[in-house]
Amino acid sequence: MIKRKVFNGIDRPEIWISLLKGKKIGLITNASGVDRELRLTSDILFESGNLSCMFSPEHGVRGDKQAGDHIDTYTDDLTGLPVYSLYGSGGSHIKPEILDTLDALAFDIQDVGARFYTYIYTLSFAMEDCAACGKEMIVFDRLNPLGSVKPQGTVLEPEFASTIGRFPIATRFNMTVGEYARFINETQNIHCQLTVIPIDGWTRDCIFTDTDLSWVSPSPNIPTPDSNFCYIGTCLAEGTNLSEGRGTPHPFEMIGAPWLDPNEVVCAMKKLDLPGVKFRPCHFTPTFSKYANELCHGIQLHITDHREFLPFETGLYLMDHIRNTYSSFSVRKPSSKGIHFIDLLLGCNDFTRGDFCIESFLERQGKKLAEYEERIKPYYMY
Repeated sequence: MIKRKVFNGIDRPEIWISLLKGKKIGLITNASGVDRELRLTSDILFESGNLSCMFSPEHGVRGDKQAGDHIDTYTDDLTGLPVYSLYGSGGSHIKPEILDTLDALAFDIQDVGARFYTYIYTLSFAMEDCAACGKEMIVFDRLNPLGSVKPQGTVLEPEFASTIGRFPIATRFNMTVGEYARFINETQNIHCQLTVIPIDGWTRDCIFTDTDLSWVSPSPNIPTPDSNFCYIGTCLAEGTNLSEGRGTPHPFEMIGAPWLDPNEVVCAMKKLDLPGVKFRPCHFTPTFSKYANELCHGIQLHITDHREFLPFETGLYLMDHIRNTYSSFSVRKPSSKGIHFIDLLLGCNDFTRGDFCIESFLERQGKKLAEYEERIKPYYMY
């Protein structure tokens, strides 16, 4: 298959060189912020003389921190520039006295297209900070690796807003990060001075494996495009006592637990005849996270057709079957506010209410997704 040539925002210096000329830039980035030749955006802007400092999201500027790890402000060894943490005790916002030293703030991170992935909220906080200080926000746009043909999953209900879901968007939210920035800038009344450096060569039906680009993990537990696809659905396991495969070579492609019968689950999933995926019994021992150093029995998802595969529905059917079959299954205890973590992931509490019917649930969400799609279409750039 001929791979499609795609040029992300950083690959379009004919646009950004003149835009950044003479400006002091602060950059929110991580290891996935690279050009086609795999040069870091931070290095490119540092060599151009524009970069004054960097800001670290979850997982760190170099992508070496695990989920939830505390990140401190520090000095970058390679550039000597300060790196300010946006995922630590200092909070998610950028202090005005730091923004006052800059002409503009830039963002370049490969997003994964999932509502509960935190980088898009790091961007939203930065946009609010820029609006408050009268600074320009520049987004180096990147393709949505899942493609952006149809939103899927649920549309977040406002009462379940959290750090893994600030706004009423879909689980598979169907926008590039630049389109998302345009959408929230207007609909959430942020109204910052926003510039999106567009992608060239990408269309909405194009998934990452269609392109000639190299995959760089946006975070430690999304090592491959397949883990990215599965994440939309199997991330729901984070809200339960099932391992989501962290601490293994295949995070989010495998789920399991010591008490599971993998052959029974695989047999049940095969009967559903879900599109674009096959299931295999597997056994794994996580090196960290849930069930560290314990033998788990589980299921591995093997994607056979990325365009037919329905990751959210697949993950939900898995959770629902395991809950209804295994007495050892449980959801994580609710927070001090009485909300279960899986409710935050789903953006609603239908799953934990006790009268859950998966078919009726998906039908209701389908109507909400259709309305959501109409709301986001005006912000499409491709």
